[in-house]
Amino acid sequence: MLLLLPPSETKRDGGDGVLDLSVLSFPELTAARTELVERVVELAGDHDAAMRALKLGPRQAPEVERNRGLLEAPTMPAIDRYTGVLYDALDAATLDADARAFAHRTVVVHSALFGLVRALDPIPAYRLSHDSRVPDVRLRRFWRESLPALLAASPGVILDLRSEGYAELGPAPAREGSVFVRVVSVEADGRRRALNHFNKHAKGRFTRAFLESRPEIATLDELVGWARGAGFRLDLREADGPDAVRELELVA
Repeated sequence: MLLLLPPSETKRDGGDGVLDLSVLSFPELTAARTELVERVVELAGDHDAAMRALKLGPRQAPEVERNRGLLEAPTMPAIDRYTGVLYDALDAATLDADARAFAHRTVVVHSALFGLVRALDPIPAYRLSHDSRVPDVRLRRFWRESLPALLAASPGVILDLRSEGYAELGPAPAREGSVFVRVVSVEADGRRRALNHFNKHAKGRFTRAFLESRPEIATLDELVGWARGAGFRLDLREADGPDAVRELELVA
């Protein structure tokens, strides 16, 4: 089973070592990562252009310097690097060694800069979003050349917890066992309402519970059953068409 997480705009500082693209998971992406990192570092050499391309405000100016120093910056595991609502709820630093090892096998983060990275892959702090504008690169087209095939080659259940913006960069396969997750609340009259802020919090809590429990999941029915026992409600929604990815609603 694979849990596919979004990245976060905010990153934790610090770490050790320096970026080595050759040690990241999914080595098929090394050439693409190398090209994009080089372009992002080059863009950071023009501060004003980088501010516009990354859609940054004045208080976010240090993000440009982060990108300028990418090749010399310290690294840490991806699951520790990201901060924000989802990753605060996940609280990966407090997971035990077995849970973290399980995370590396089952959790993949979709980075706009590095493509797919596993939980313990060492990455630096950076700034690049799914809608950033890198000169001569259209991120949607850039990553769609490689990511869908990698995801399609992943066996078993794929639980896509990404935002729609990142899902567009590399769609998960439309096949049995691959589902996109939406977080909803159920009103007193039965109507369902999509959640925003609590969407990320619920995904972080769900991921942490999964990593602590370390279930062996082979089918969606097994996933729904495990979730029920762990205190989560997952409702399966049928796909809109033969080429559409099915959806699960995580009721928060």
